[in-house]
Amino acid sequence: MICITVFQNSKKEYTGFEVTGHAGYAKSGYDIVCASVSILVTNTLNAIETYTTDDFTFESEEESGYMSCRFSTQLSEQAVLLCNTMILGLKSIQATELYQEYMNIIFEEV
Repeated sequence: MICITVFQNSKKEYTGFEVTGHAGYAKSGYDIVCASVSILVTNTLNAIETYTTDDFTFESEEESGYMSCRFSTQLSEQAVLLCNTMILGLKSIQATELYQEYMNIIFEEV
């Protein structure tokens, strides 16, 4: 199962997120759930890096399915919109009955 944790401060502002695990929907290289999550996360970070001046750190480890992003400061409106869009996409995958058992999204206050 893929576990996605979205970190927020007490004001519900994004401070980062972490993705761990593999969906297990299909064998490696054919798992559309893993691929979808990876694409959404990667595209969001690429967009933040390309279209905003927001700073973040990113770590990943492909074998374990680990991706971690921490934002250095409060996000700009553009970066918040991009993160909201990523979360919308992730929730849409999770809401699909066929895929909901393969991923979990939680919001954690830090």
